[in-house]
Amino acid sequence: MPADHATETRESATDLRAPAPAEVAASDGRTRVRARWLLAVALAVAAFNLRPAVAALGPQLEQVRQTLHMNAAVAGLLTALPSLCFALVGFAAPGLARRLGPAITVCLGMAAITLGVAARSFAPNSAVFLLLSALALAGIAVSNVLMPVLVKRYFPDKIGPITGLYSMSLALGTSVAAAVAVPLTTALGGGWRVGLGVWAGAGALALALWLVQAATLRRDGAGAPAAGRSRIRITRSRTAWLLGVFFGLQATAAYATLGWIPQIFQDAGVSAARSGVLLAVTMAVSAPLGFVIPSLAARLPHQGPVAAVLAACGLVAYGGLAFAPAAAPWAWALLLGVANCAFPLVLTMIGLRSRTSEGVAKLSAFVQGLGYLISVPGPVLIGVLYQREHGWYGPLALLAALMTIQLVVGLRAGRPRQIEDDM
Repeated sequence: MPADHATETRESATDLRAPAPAEVAASDGRTRVRARWLLAVALAVAAFNLRPAVAALGPQLEQVRQTLHMNAAVAGLLTALPSLCFALVGFAAPGLARRLGPAITVCLGMAAITLGVAARSFAPNSAVFLLLSALALAGIAVSNVLMPVLVKRYFPDKIGPITGLYSMSLALGTSVAAAVAVPLTTALGGGWRVGLGVWAGAGALALALWLVQAATLRRDGAGAPAAGRSRIRITRSRTAWLLGVFFGLQATAAYATLGWIPQIFQDAGVSAARSGVLLAVTMAVSAPLGFVIPSLAARLPHQGPVAAVLAACGLVAYGGLAFAPAAAPWAWALLLGVANCAFPLVLTMIGLRSRTSEGVAKLSAFVQGLGYLISVPGPVLIGVLYQREHGWYGPLALLAALMTIQLVVGLRAGRPRQIEDDM
């Protein structure tokens, strides 16, 4: 055989040889890293869609009421609808995830958000608008519960950073929707129907990403439904009850802030425009801190001190609003924004308080369901006290008392104990 032909044969054989085990391992490692990054992006995009359906409605509620001839009672029901849906529908999320798998269930949630937000912009009357809003809120409720589950299942070694990522994205979705709702409606040259319906585009993007993720995870065997039924009886867990009460108290404070802080500043002589900016500052603070706090909390053996610091910020802010609201409004707004970061903290604790993703699913549904039910009467009671007293000492004293209870409960809920230990 000629020398050059032999050389060519050896080269061809070399080209056709199977990859070395080290090369295969390296390639698989890069694929897994890329898949985890894409899943993290999908989580962030989904989280962005968990509040615009609510936040974009507030600035345009009066227009909606006038167009649909919505009376005050129906408008009041509409403002209470998010907490009710988050509580009641959220309890169904673990069952859906167990039957379909969490990724498919999130796809259904994103589809419900997209369809509900898009369709309600064509609603001919108040009843249809309420029904379609409830559909969007049901999708949000299911996704709310499953976010900690997905983090626990696919990022067990990165609970803090990934929780921080989607908490920051959720805060951004809230603040962006509230800030640009009216300017965006004006820029698009339409009424509230265009201003509300346009947010369905973000939902459609999230749905497309999650359809791809669900297919990828199922192909890799990582998105299948959980086998069997979890035997954890969540109502017997003291840790679950503590987290549920903590969640409810922080949600009460957050909703009271969103609903009443501008009025507090305006009653102190601050202009309406400036009070709106102050509220935006309060909401914006949650974005960067929502990323930092979960990473910090996940590294600590006891999250109680973090809960105490956040509650202390809220108490200082309430004191300032009660006795000198116009003296340092920027300081009170910033402190309230810090206090509202109890939300990403409790989401982190949910992910840390069970050893399995199935346990986190039950815990997340229970904590958020109980918590949102607890939060329903808070903002209404604040309004009743304000109307009766024509001042803010009583309402702020109530909020301070609830924040003190939140501090105590947070110290106990932050202990390094898991729900399986309570069984």
